[in-house]
Amino acid sequence: MVTLEERLSEHLSERFTQALQAGGRAWQKALERQLKPCGLTAASWSAIAALAEMQRAGAEDAHPPSQTALAQQLGVDGATLVATIDRLAAAKLIERIPSQRDRRVKLVVLTPEGRELEEKVRVQADALRREALARLDPGEVALAVGVLEQLQQVLENA
Repeated sequence: MVTLEERLSEHLSERFTQALQAGGRAWQKALERQLKPCGLTAASWSAIAALAEMQRAGAEDAHPPSQTALAQQLGVDGATLVATIDRLAAAKLIERIPSQRDRRVKLVVLTPEGRELEEKVRVQADALRREALARLDPGEVALAVGVLEQLQQVLENA
């Protein structure tokens, strides 16, 4: 027979995963409302933001990332990223350049237009995040961050 404690534990774990998924969807929808006027999707914004961050984190003489490295950074399959990169390249927001070390490898860089758009959208995304989190208790936000980081480690090591 299942005890009350076991039923409550199961109920709480179900509520946790449902809240996690619903929260992620709500964040994505809110972000996409910000991105739509800029002609971006969540996937294209993720690629642009990751590229910008990788370029900021690297030294001035650092090599641009390959498509494969960008896909790894985003946690997506390389083939999945190709269509996004194709759209961004067609929009002149990124450029593929051949690697000097291996001509089969394509490196990905933001164009000046891509950097400008990234800066504009980052301001909007930061404002959205600040507005949403301002409505929450800072202590609970810190607790949630810790729990989600632990969950990520558990799942990545599973």
